[in-house]
Amino acid sequence: MSQSSLDNLYISKAIQLAKKGLYTTQPNPRVGCVIVLNNDIIGEGYHQQAGEPHAEIHALNQAGDKAKGATAYVSLEPCSHQGKTPPCADALIAAGVSRVVCAMQDPNPLVAGKGLEKLEKAGISTRSGLMQSEAEAINPGFIKRMKTGLPFVRVKLAMSLDGRTAMASGESKWITGEYARADVQKLRARSSVVLTGSGTVLADDPSMNVRVTSAELNAHVDLHQPLRAIIDSQLSVPLESKIFKQSGQTLVFSTQVADHAITMPSRGGKVDLQAALKYLADEHQANEVHVEAGNELCGALLEQHLVDEIVVYIAPHIMGDSAKGLFHMPGLQKMSERIDLEIKEIRPIGKDWRITAVPQ
Repeated sequence: MSQSSLDNLYISKAIQLAKKGLYTTQPNPRVGCVIVLNNDIIGEGYHQQAGEPHAEIHALNQAGDKAKGATAYVSLEPCSHQGKTPPCADALIAAGVSRVVCAMQDPNPLVAGKGLEKLEKAGISTRSGLMQSEAEAINPGFIKRMKTGLPFVRVKLAMSLDGRTAMASGESKWITGEYARADVQKLRARSSVVLTGSGTVLADDPSMNVRVTSAELNAHVDLHQPLRAIIDSQLSVPLESKIFKQSGQTLVFSTQVADHAITMPSRGGKVDLQAALKYLADEHQANEVHVEAGNELCGALLEQHLVDEIVVYIAPHIMGDSAKGLFHMPGLQKMSERIDLEIKEIRPIGKDWRITAVPQ
């Protein structure tokens, strides 16, 4: 097998290791590392949670003295700055590795090529850009936050076959089956924030927490409970609601002033959604925001081009044309104004279907 093929093989292994941290690394990226000597894997590891050793350190500890002269394969460029833990580039240099191959450069301005540069100055050969799209796919939120200052926004919706999300009365439990609802728990668990609107809280009184265990997700450290956030422009949600009684923190974004709310700029009399998302990124280092809300908030996010991904669960039901639709977007009047989507995946979840799409 050629060296190029071997590089791809081991980078693929590093990416698979990174996925083990899918639910636990917030606000850090998910990273995996494999250390290879004479085509044998002598060390491997992945970043488990913020404040603990990075992937490279776990792999180096496993490799021990054998790391000297070996090649380190990492899904993300080794860090070169002092954060909560020392720079991984320094650890690789101290271990005496001869070569470092990474799938992509770190989009963090504190690193952004400086890790590779530090390694090269120490006489270590480097290569980057292998399987980059696959590496990017496991860290969409971290990459977007580093590049734009905003989190990755994923809107989750459940609908009947005729595109309805709730009856005219507001009743919506349950459109989809138990397997689809369990799948949604995984989306919540990987997120930094679960965002909803006041209408959903008033209608359903949801908890909006993660109700799946570490063991069920094959996570080796305890899951974090994502931050919960409510867009409540007029402060209509009572503080006795279930969402405030769960473990963890619940934020309220409003245009009004109150002790329990964060006052946001107004846009058309409602919370400026981009400002709220910027706040989550800046103040809470939120990488991925998971939205479960009604058609008004979902429609506003989509209309303002703030949605990165839409996940729709389609149930085999017909709910009728008086029921509520997916997105309330009164601004769309012509076919030329429609929002195009690229469908990334369609798969069955129990008796329902899950469609993942990206706005174009």
